[in-house]
Amino acid sequence: MPTLVTGAAGFIGAYVLRALAARGEAVVGLDSYNDYYDPQLKRDRVAALCADADIRRLDLCDRDGLAALFDEIAPARVIHLAAQAGVRYSLQNPHAYVDSNLVGFVNLLELCRHRGVEHLVYASSSSVYGDSAAPPFSEDQRVDQPRSLYAATKVANELMAHTYAQLYGLRATGLRFFTVYGPWGRPDMAPLIFSRAVLAGRAIEVFNHGRMRRDFTHIDDIVAGVLGGFDHPPEETPPHRVFNLGNHTPVELEDFIAVIERAVGRDAQKVYREMQPGDMVETMADTRRAHAAFGFEPSTPIATGLPPVVDWCREYFGDRA
Repeated sequence: MPTLVTGAAGFIGAYVLRALAARGEAVVGLDSYNDYYDPQLKRDRVAALCADADIRRLDLCDRDGLAALFDEIAPARVIHLAAQAGVRYSLQNPHAYVDSNLVGFVNLLELCRHRGVEHLVYASSSSVYGDSAAPPFSEDQRVDQPRSLYAATKVANELMAHTYAQLYGLRATGLRFFTVYGPWGRPDMAPLIFSRAVLAGRAIEVFNHGRMRRDFTHIDDIVAGVLGGFDHPPEETPPHRVFNLGNHTPVELEDFIAVIERAVGRDAQKVYREMQPGDMVETMADTRRAHAAFGFEPSTPIATGLPPVVDWCREYFGDRA
């Protein structure tokens, strides 16, 4: 009975799938390979990180196709990382978020419930904290004032999972990711946008005039946290828990850019802009709950983790940087 990993061609998904396979787990992946960003990057990512993996092309909104997959492989556990991501894109295409993050999530919950899945681990986001919490963000703080539709869908996921845990005993673990970065990362996020622009000598847009702080978390630390949550299913009643997975050390945006500048060997051309709708000024994870539950202890500072991202951008994108 394998583990099903959704979003397996995505940034976090491909690394998680590789880590599970490396420790001998039977794994089947699922991904729609949508065109939110270049699907070729997703194919190349899979080829580089988990070339031998069994990854099925399927959309979460395809209820019949998803049911057929569950019938075929009978997964014992599910790591659900598929979602329509991106705060700013949710302002342009809200229906994509409703379809993937709400309809798709309910489809998955129903199959987990009816097919006896032992443990569902699913991706949430630091975006859920919105305007109602103050850093450091603790899982006990309110999440009822999201700043974007994307964040609202992630809050909804947590509420849905809690309901299924309470009504049906479905064991579920939600993981709030804090700004994940690393080689093979998402091209719509600041680490790759800034690295590629500085490499190419293009200007970068720095929002809120640089007065922003982010809890940048390296992919290796995130994978360790996903596996930690996966290996420690909740035992309480109802069997649902939520954990922050962040570096718990926020970095000034200007300092983050400075690391990229040193790695590239040239200064960035900065164009300062006003705050963008939906963005948060600061994120900072309180990770004590994850540490107590499964020993989560992120260990990668940006000075160590970011230069390899620049090197990967230089190698992968080349003249397309």
